[in-house]
Amino acid sequence: MGDTVIAVAGTLLGGLLTALLQARSTQAARRADRADRRADDLRAALGALVAAVGDHRRTMWHREHLRLTGASATDYDTAREASHTTRSAVTGPLVTVSILEPDLAPAARAAAQAAFDLRGAADIDALATLREHAITATDDLVAAAGRTLSQGA
Repeated sequence: MGDTVIAVAGTLLGGLLTALLQARSTQAARRADRADRRADDLRAALGALVAAVGDHRRTMWHREHLRLTGASATDYDTAREASHTTRSAVTGPLVTVSILEPDLAPAARAAAQAAFDLRGAADIDALATLREHAITATDDLVAAAGRTLSQGA
């Protein structure tokens, strides 16, 4: 009878150990899945942000160029409406990037702000300088994102 008790206890302990190991493995797989989803979400948000910032930068260039070259009020107003739309499109991906990867928030905000700063340029040369600064700020965001994502890989 003692051998039977030991055999049953061994079987139960073996089953318990197997269940614990399986649970631990499942938890690790879930963590890995969450990390993969987060990285995918971050890549998508970064892509959306870079596209939105680029769209806004181009729209602001057009709008401010019209203003500085004395275009008609109708043309300027149309460009102004378009710039309001593209500026709004920046907000969602900017917030998402900032939440998913707080270390990228400063570079993301700088890229967005540089595009916003095209508004009110003093002249065509200043507008061109602001545009170049906005392109550089976006390139800096992309470089920072690449570093961040490669560290997580």
